[in-house]
Amino acid sequence: MKPTPRKTKRNGLIYVALVGALAASSGTLMAQRGMGGGMGGGMGMNTVQVPADNPITPEKVELGKQLYFDGRLPKDGSISCNSCHNLAAGGADNKAVSTGVGGAQGTRNSPTVWNSAFHNAQFWDGRAPSLEEQAKGPLVNPVEMAMPSLDAVAARVKAIPGYVVQFDKVFGKNSVNIDNIARAIATYERTLISRNSKFDNFRFADKSALTSEEWAGFQTFRQTGCMECHMGPDFSGPPPLARGAGSYQKFPRFADSPLVAKYKLLEDGGRYNVTQQESDRHVYRVPTLRNVKETAPYFHNGRVATLDEVVRVCAKGGSNRDLTPSEVKSLVAWLGTLSGEFPEQKAPKLP
Repeated sequence: MKPTPRKTKRNGLIYVALVGALAASSGTLMAQRGMGGGMGGGMGMNTVQVPADNPITPEKVELGKQLYFDGRLPKDGSISCNSCHNLAAGGADNKAVSTGVGGAQGTRNSPTVWNSAFHNAQFWDGRAPSLEEQAKGPLVNPVEMAMPSLDAVAARVKAIPGYVVQFDKVFGKNSVNIDNIARAIATYERTLISRNSKFDNFRFADKSALTSEEWAGFQTFRQTGCMECHMGPDFSGPPPLARGAGSYQKFPRFADSPLVAKYKLLEDGGRYNVTQQESDRHVYRVPTLRNVKETAPYFHNGRVATLDEVVRVCAKGGSNRDLTPSEVKSLVAWLGTLSGEFPEQKAPKLP
């Protein structure tokens, strides 16, 4: 018997309460995610925000999956969405910065696509207010897919007869356009949810799930100030309700640390590059900590290679605190408990 999602509507978005299991292949978006009490901000369970104008259907999920894996979308046919957000590599690409068409390289580390459905704002600087808008950006970015225009992307997809047939079924006749391409990709991405991490099991079922070292690491996480930024069900800040309202934090807060200079953390303006507001300089959307063990290297510029060094940098740059070796070891052990199960993703047959 399938669980039924509980829906409410606010700000033009359908909020689907996650009360069951994820079935990505069928498009059923039901994945239990709960961080009740202090860690969950009182929510009890997380929610996926589904735009009212882009409901989830199995056919749309499959179409979006094909587009996500299709190497014909970029200018030279050399990469796909999965190249930089590799589902088998934690949803990122394990490189400092990604490589686009012609070997071009960007300036920021590729964020994981797993659980991106829980973020209201996308990209490190939050410049995209939705997964739909995020899906358009890389297509025309000159160092990513480098297409000359979004209309050119739509024309390329429209030239593939099999896609035309599928778009007609999903969106209606003559519906191959960039907005629907983005809607399909975003719909597929909303099914990419990991679950059943060791820490979740500890919170909800098995109170003995954590080792003494992992428990000590969780206490260090709470006591060192990490929760000021990494709170909520996905450890990416309290879940905002307004579309595009991401959770942002300034980093580093303490800029005189040698670690800040070593990893060149002040070279990027962060959200300032989007808003041109001085208060947004070095401000970023808080990244999720779920599956963080699988998404090295780290930070917006991908310059930090290991979790051991990440926690040292975060503690010093965020709270001006030097961690002991045992604190580092236990904190990294606890971060490992946030790795969840990834639903199997097989490359689709393309039209």
